Amino acid sequence: MLRRLTIAIASVSALGISFCPTYASARRTSVAVSGSVPSWDVTASCRGGASIAITRTADDRLTSCLASEQRTREELTKNWSTFPAADRIGCVKSLTFSPTYTELLTCLEMRQHVKNLRDAKPADTKPQR
Repeated sequence: MLRRLTIAIASVSALGISFCPTYASARRTSVAVSGSVPSWDVTASCRGGASIAITRTADDRLTSCLASEQRTREELTKNWSTFPAADRIGCVKSLTFSPTYTELLTCLEMRQHVKNLRDAKPADTKPQR
């Protein structure tokens, strides 16, 4: 993994490429492993959502979205270590196109709920008479 990351970084540097999916994926994974919430610019995602919503002005919607994403990032930062490393890595890797903190939190919560459901004792399946 480290070798691929090194090659990707060297390729980006040598070619002057501003975006390399391999590097971005490797960077997101290393952030998830390192124990900190990734730092994403969610402006594009919020701007896209603000442009199609029908309530309030686009600027108000953008401001509201950015504030919501900031609150969600703060919540993630506070609770990051409570999520299993495998879930953090899996969720960060799954968000490849314009990720948001809301999507990341939702992914982590869904994985937690699925695990809880799997660990729960099965209900009595005998028919009641």
